[in-house]
Amino acid sequence: MSVSIFKDFFGNRYYFLFSFVLGIPVWIANLTYVNSLNISEPETVATGLTICFFMGVFAGRYLGRAWVAHSDKSPRVLIIGLSLLMVVCISWLIFHVDSPRRNQGTTNLFLYAVPFIIISLATGMTVKLIRSITQKQLMEARTAAAQSKGELQLLQSQLSPHFLFNTLNNLYGLSITQHEKIPPLLLRLSELLRYSVYEAGETYVPLNMELDYINNYIEFEKIRMGNRLVLTTEIQTPSTNDIKIAPMLLIVFVENAFKYAGNTAAKQSFIDIKLAIERDLIVFRVSNSYSKEKVERKLRGKNSGMGLVNVYKRLELLYPAEHILEIQEEEEKYTITLQLKTRK
Repeated sequence: MSVSIFKDFFGNRYYFLFSFVLGIPVWIANLTYVNSLNISEPETVATGLTICFFMGVFAGRYLGRAWVAHSDKSPRVLIIGLSLLMVVCISWLIFHVDSPRRNQGTTNLFLYAVPFIIISLATGMTVKLIRSITQKQLMEARTAAAQSKGELQLLQSQLSPHFLFNTLNNLYGLSITQHEKIPPLLLRLSELLRYSVYEAGETYVPLNMELDYINNYIEFEKIRMGNRLVLTTEIQTPSTNDIKIAPMLLIVFVENAFKYAGNTAAKQSFIDIKLAIERDLIVFRVSNSYSKEKVERKLRGKNSGMGLVNVYKRLELLYPAEHILEIQEEEEKYTITLQLKTRK
């Protein structure tokens, strides 16, 4: 029990080493002042003052720790008060050392020692309180980071099931009306699932890999939709793998474009996909034919819109203040424009 109290009061052994090193200039300053008072045995008095100073620092540290442990209030006001107290005491010491009372050595020593020890107590307490605030902020930041990481992992775990659910629905419809398209679609689907299962778990992947995935998905949908689709793409492919992006972020917009375009009543539907890299930005734009009435009817389903909600949350977590998402909804045209800061 006594060992625990000793450790609580003095801290670890490095504090002793730091006190010893810092004690040398403090002792010299005390000795200089005591010599000016013509007091006998100045070295002993200076040593006593130095020991009292560091005992005051440790005592202040202990009091600060006790205050944090037993008070729910923020220590900021107390820190300000202690800082003002130190300023007052230091100002007094400067004044007193310059203008000591004549022939009153003991009184001068007392007027020096009291504010000197008050400064040591306030210093120890202030340092401990500031450290407690820093540790609390660090703990809160770590907790927030852990929560964000957990939320991100949950969002990413939803990507593959969501994609597979939509794709199997499409395959089921084709198996009834156009079953000859199923074999090549299954082959494309296996490539898509390989990426979504093995690569999408990373926080960021090379943009080239994401674009390969998007191109595979486009080929998959071209087989499914056939001649009814008028598709134009203008995708700038990076020359290296240095540029990275969150996996399966863009595909949700592409998937929605095919879904909306396929739900129009027109004989032909269009999709226009563009991606450009401008300095440190990825600019992605998707336009597609759109039937507002049909989409609103379909979006009343239970699972509608989950992919977009997922994307919005991931953008906030992975690209805070580093993305611009614009959506333009017209009667027969739907356009999204996304700007992202690149990752390297």
